[in-house]
Amino acid sequence: MKIEDLLNLTAGEVVSNPTITAVNSVSVYPSKIDQGDLFISNNQDDIERALKRGAYGIIFSDSSIEITDSEVAWIRVDKIESAAFKLIRYVLISREASFYLFTEHELSFLKMIVTKKSNLEILPNDWRKMFEKILNSDAKMFIGTNRELMKMIKPDVSILNKEASCEIITDTLFRTTFKINGYIYQEKEITPFHVDILKRVVEFCDKYDFPYNLDRVKYTKHFVPVFIDGFLNIRVPSKSDKVAIFTDNLDDIYKAREYVRYNGAWVKTIVLTPPKTKVDGVDRPNWYNDIDEARDILKNTYFNYAFVYELDKSMLPKIKEEYSLFD
Repeated sequence: MKIEDLLNLTAGEVVSNPTITAVNSVSVYPSKIDQGDLFISNNQDDIERALKRGAYGIIFSDSSIEITDSEVAWIRVDKIESAAFKLIRYVLISREASFYLFTEHELSFLKMIVTKKSNLEILPNDWRKMFEKILNSDAKMFIGTNRELMKMIKPDVSILNKEASCEIITDTLFRTTFKINGYIYQEKEITPFHVDILKRVVEFCDKYDFPYNLDRVKYTKHFVPVFIDGFLNIRVPSKSDKVAIFTDNLDDIYKAREYVRYNGAWVKTIVLTPPKTKVDGVDRPNWYNDIDEARDILKNTYFNYAFVYELDKSMLPKIKEEYSLFD
């Protein structure tokens, strides 16, 4: 690509006196640079490594970067991530690629049920890794969860059908029987307020012919219930009247507490969060500063349902879980 085309695409400014007029390929990693390539970075050490490998052009936005080889095209831009993805958009002109913005919940279900991921790329949230994956992939479908970065690539990036609704036949907080595409899936380990999210993902798979298997459905990492005793040992449900629900999002806590309140007024719930975390509908959450403090709260507080935010079940004792058909 010619330097003048680079300037037009990135709205950049040449701040050196280059003797070169064009570059070959592009990377954000110095180890991938070959003679004649363009390097994108705000890291002075990485820039020097790229120059030693033969970089002909440098795109940067940090004004403190030192220009050490004036024969190379040093192109300063306002925002390095934006400039990088403008180049990606140019590369994508010749491809028939689609981009979807998923929520974290939607992505968890997609990874869970899809049985063949060829022609599908799941993009990382780091802009450099995302840039390289798109640049070097032949996939026709790209899925990411970082709204800002995805909109840099495609301002009108597609989202799943938020109106998708699934027929729930029976449910508890921890198991749901539901119907999708004429088939009934009985007593699956999924909380009822995640079923519509699953339906969105199924519609997406049907639309683009991605094979999937709903027998794989289980709790996502966003909502993990574990039945325990007073010493935090893991028990089977029939031997426990308390459960710790580990979640990484406050919305699930709100929905689960509303579900419990509607279906069982006798149930005692508590919420554990890091200090100063605000939870809708909870006047006084139990704040913990570390895992030991969270354990103490669970051991010394009466509850049937404990919602534990930003920790996972690894905080529980390392013992063999009890799963027996004869308990």
